[in-house]
Amino acid sequence: MKELERYSRQILFKPIGEDGQKKLLKSRAAIVGMGALGTVIANHLVRAGVGFVRIIDRDLVELSNLQRQSLYTEQDANSHLPKVIAADRRLREINSSIEINAVIADLNLDNAEDLLRDVNIIIDGTDNFATRYLINDVAVKYSIPWIYGGAVSSRGMFAVIIPGKTPCYRCLFPEAPAGRGETCDTIGVISPITDIIGSFEAVEALKILVGAEPNPNLEQLDIWDYSYLQMDISQGRNAGCQCCVKRDFEFLDRSSSQQTSFTSLCGRNTVQISPRKGLELDFEKTAERLKSNGRVEYNSFLLRFFPDDQITIVFFKTGRALIHGTNDIATAKSYYARYIGS
Repeated sequence: MKELERYSRQILFKPIGEDGQKKLLKSRAAIVGMGALGTVIANHLVRAGVGFVRIIDRDLVELSNLQRQSLYTEQDANSHLPKVIAADRRLREINSSIEINAVIADLNLDNAEDLLRDVNIIIDGTDNFATRYLINDVAVKYSIPWIYGGAVSSRGMFAVIIPGKTPCYRCLFPEAPAGRGETCDTIGVISPITDIIGSFEAVEALKILVGAEPNPNLEQLDIWDYSYLQMDISQGRNAGCQCCVKRDFEFLDRSSSQQTSFTSLCGRNTVQISPRKGLELDFEKTAERLKSNGRVEYNSFLLRFFPDDQITIVFFKTGRALIHGTNDIATAKSYYARYIGS
């Protein structure tokens, strides 16, 4: 069959074969986040012939992305293209025979179910905990396998989550680390680790889509220090898990204390971000962490951070922040996620 000719070398790989390739062509995948991990994952899935790939991201291509985000070019950055639009164009050049659904959106409780419930696999390309808990809620609610992955500095980890069979994300991480702040924007990242973790995530997605057994472990590695940790999580389900046992989907519940409030302040070109579950920011440590990204001033009551010429962020002890310089909530959320973590 001519349709299968482009996948001939993949079909020769016995764990996939022709039957597996036909399954891939009928499969539907969603990738949340089209940064360093997401671009690697999308590249592999599109080349492998996954028949429908939805890519979701809220941000624009920036020059600082090009060091590690493999689908983008200087022209994309200079044109300020949304990441999913630039990625869509590149992916269609790679494989025009599959369907790519590019969605410019911030994944949140208003759209998460609509964007994720109609696929066979969800793959994490995000950089913050709140979105992962949201993905986990949708995945468990609709019994959709998903793959968690994260990379920062020279470290990375990934795990496969299959609702009803493996621990869910909340079994593994019952609470997000408050204000941890380890993001690519604050402590950096090297591109080999994002390539490696994204590739591992893509492999696990292919396994699930062809019906093979996925990796039962939470894998962690540091490629700079050459350290590796493999943890069997197959028996790690939490009997009291809020999500997969009690089916209390807090991150889909607007009244939940897990939600963060985002308010555009009328006439002030400012967005207020108020975590309902308060943080406790240490201004001295926060200032030390942020000073390489811009000017920082603080006193006993608040910390002012100037990441660029347009934006000023005022942080309060509880994690509440005023993002001055924009009235766009998605933009404000992006800044907050960069420098506080989620």
